[in-house]
Amino acid sequence: MNTINKKVFISYSHNDKEQADAVCVRLESANIQCWIAPRDISPSKDWAEEIIDAINATDVMVLIFSSYSNNSPQVRREVERAVHKGLIVLPFRIEDVTPSKSLEYYISTQHWLDASSGSFDKHLDILYNCVKALIKDTVSDHGIQKANPVLKEDKSTAVSFAVSELKYVSVQLANYLGPIAKIIVSKKATQSTSLEELIEKLSVELDDDKERYNFIEACMSIVDSSPP
Repeated sequence: MNTINKKVFISYSHNDKEQADAVCVRLESANIQCWIAPRDISPSKDWAEEIIDAINATDVMVLIFSSYSNNSPQVRREVERAVHKGLIVLPFRIEDVTPSKSLEYYISTQHWLDASSGSFDKHLDILYNCVKALIKDTVSDHGIQKANPVLKEDKSTAVSFAVSELKYVSVQLANYLGPIAKIIVSKKATQSTSLEELIEKLSVELDDDKERYNFIEACMSIVDSSPP
């Protein structure tokens, strides 16, 4: 029986253990429980089996991306399993490296969080905000998996957003959350029945009241200009 109760799987090369541990500490300090090797591998269990169980039980994979992980067969296998299982893979780039073809197949560079320069602590805060937004709708307060929302095929409830609308709100949200905003917008769009509802759902991803107000104000301009 699988008893793993974690939300985030941290994939990394052992050469980047210091950065991986820092990510784990930052997330767990905010009550986002992480699965990370070797800490969470039971001495009596098979290493590979434990990793597969952890990937099956978590919601988001944070990939510590560097030249070491880029060339790691183990990391590549973990990412492949995560994508196969439908996890969201969030690359946290700590080094300016072009992904190998085998990794590029599974990850999209447009959704990277670039921590290769500047304050690492600040990048950790940005990572936390992104992870928090991604897991908010996939687990309950007790860590129990929720059913994925399903849009009815009823014309009265289903809605199709214009590409320009989604692109605009993605850009506005990216001002505060970074590249991961595109993923969040796509996810929330499947749960919204109007542009106003989508904007409202996205606004709650922002903790700062001023940022939330500015985001809503910027987005409402396209609501006012949209045809009835």
